[in-house]
Amino acid sequence: MNGSRLHLVPVRSREAKEFVRTWHRHHPPPAGQIFAVGAADGEGTLRAVAIVGRPVARHLDDGTTLEVTRTASDGARNANSLLYGAAWRAAKALGYRRLITYTQEGESGGSLRGAGWRIIASRPPRRGWHTSSRPRAGHGNDGTARFLWEAP
Repeated sequence: MNGSRLHLVPVRSREAKEFVRTWHRHHPPPAGQIFAVGAADGEGTLRAVAIVGRPVARHLDDGTTLEVTRTASDGARNANSLLYGAAWRAAKALGYRRLITYTQEGESGGSLRGAGWRIIASRPPRRGWHTSSRPRAGHGNDGTARFLWEAP
């Protein structure tokens, strides 16, 4: 492919969510977001996106923390590392002091390590989000251990 070097591009919410819908292995697009960033090749083809929003866990939603809630790629080499780094720089530029994300057990985390992130906690598998007081459908990934990562 000509022009394979990736560069950052702005991505509108609708386009980022559609990209996630097409390319993400196990999650639908998130409901909301603060911003999204993309990686495009030299021909301008969008190859990967990162969506950043408020932390999903209420106790982490302190007003100074954001979470990378989704990344998705068509397999472009180093795209996710590029996006994790860019997401952290953008979050800091907006005044946020912390950026987190999760990986599932079995995912290597190579893109996060490549961007300088580190694991700060492990989360055991949960049975799901459904409770009698708030019924919810699962997304097919219940019962999977996760790792919490933090930007440098």
